[in-house]
Amino acid sequence: MFESLSDKLKRTLKNLRGEGVLRPEHVDAALRDIRLALLEADVNYKVAKDFIARVREKALGQEVWQELKPAEQVVKIVYDELVELLGGTSSRLVFTKQSPNVVMIVGLQGSGKTTSTGKIALWLAKNEERKPLLVSTDVYRPAAREQLKVIAKATGQAIFDLPDSNDPVLLAREALRHARDYGYDTLLIDTAGRLHIDDQLMEELVRIKSETRPIEILFVADAMTGQDAVRSAEEFHRRVGITGVVLTKMDGDARGGAALSIKQVTGQPVKFVGVGEKYDALEPFYPDRIAQRILGMGDVLSLIEEVQAKVDRAEAEEQLKKIQKNEFTLDDFRQQLRQVKRLGSISKIMKLLPDQLLGSIGLPELTEEQSAAIERELKRTEAIIDSMTLEERADHRILNASRRRRIARGSGTTVAEVNQLIKQYVEMRQMMRELSRAGIFGGGGLRGRMMRRMMGMKGMSNGALDENDLLDQESSSVAPAPGLPRRKKKRRKKRR
Repeated sequence: MFESLSDKLKRTLKNLRGEGVLRPEHVDAALRDIRLALLEADVNYKVAKDFIARVREKALGQEVWQELKPAEQVVKIVYDELVELLGGTSSRLVFTKQSPNVVMIVGLQGSGKTTSTGKIALWLAKNEERKPLLVSTDVYRPAAREQLKVIAKATGQAIFDLPDSNDPVLLAREALRHARDYGYDTLLIDTAGRLHIDDQLMEELVRIKSETRPIEILFVADAMTGQDAVRSAEEFHRRVGITGVVLTKMDGDARGGAALSIKQVTGQPVKFVGVGEKYDALEPFYPDRIAQRILGMGDVLSLIEEVQAKVDRAEAEEQLKKIQKNEFTLDDFRQQLRQVKRLGSISKIMKLLPDQLLGSIGLPELTEEQSAAIERELKRTEAIIDSMTLEERADHRILNASRRRRIARGSGTTVAEVNQLIKQYVEMRQMMRELSRAGIFGGGGLRGRMMRRMMGMKGMSNGALDENDLLDQESSSVAPAPGLPRRKKKRRKKRR
């Protein structure tokens, strides 16, 4: 998300840092570029104009931070204003002691309301320890209620329905009574939508609101529609009174104009963003973290949370012990690859790391094509290891020529690719041993070299060994593999 805007802002601010002395004309030129970047990102014209005015006022004003250089001050001002533009602080769902708490999900047809209802229920159950109940009051769209039943089953959440009733208000009222009687603390109401805003739709929503008295009314909008989503949110807020916004398809929106405009136009914050089709692909919206991503500062907090949620801590600690004892096997290497895959794509992980950190360890900014190439290499690596026996994974030294030919056939690769993987694995073990002896597992050039090796930055096809080309045993402290002959040095005959 925000790729287009992020690239332009980073380029503009980088040019600004190149100026030795920052003059008003430098600031004006930078602000012109920023304003153009915002408009190209489909940000509301008035929002972009006000944003630039606030940045100019602070950049040319009397506010000075002694620890920052002039160009860095402008970057800080832009960051602070971006955070404010996106909503200031993170806005979470507010629950009361009353039970059940009702959350209405509203929006236009096709925006993703029903799927978002299921995603929010799953998120509340996993992260807030809530016990949600779902109900659909969309009696107009064919199979709308059936769709919510399918989603509820897939996410393991409870659902209420009255098959014989087509009265939206009655469905909401009875669902509320059922939630109260059976101990559900949250009722999520998936309401009907239209292709456009009309009086009949709004009257129905107002009646459901009056009947259930929701603590939250969340407007679901398709981020890809840009300013249309902002205008619809504004109208829903005027007619019904929304308390927050859920933006879907944010993973496919390179511009981000809706997210940057909606808080300023409606006064209501973005609370969740949908970042994929899976039911767990829903994230709380953090303005400060989003601003950091846009300006290339990374989002390490989100990465840490992702690791904590998806990486087995006991398994990671066990692998760390093996590294310290130099017992890290190919099977452990495969487990590490699988843990990385749980975090998402390589490009997603890289975007969460600060540009400055990536530059310091020698990792370039990846294009989508490069990221896809690395993903393919990782799959190939896993396929090669999968084709090995347990004995071979435990001790790579027994991998003689015939074994490597068999592994290549089993994994659909070449012997050269198998040889290259073993070479990379041996080099990685050496680096891990060096780090272990030094008592550290990061810092300096070693970390960059190890990361590049693990992520396959050199690629298996580059410098791949042919079938008869063996690992350079002399330059390696690892014992030669049994069954692999050493290269014999040619002795020159002494001339008499």
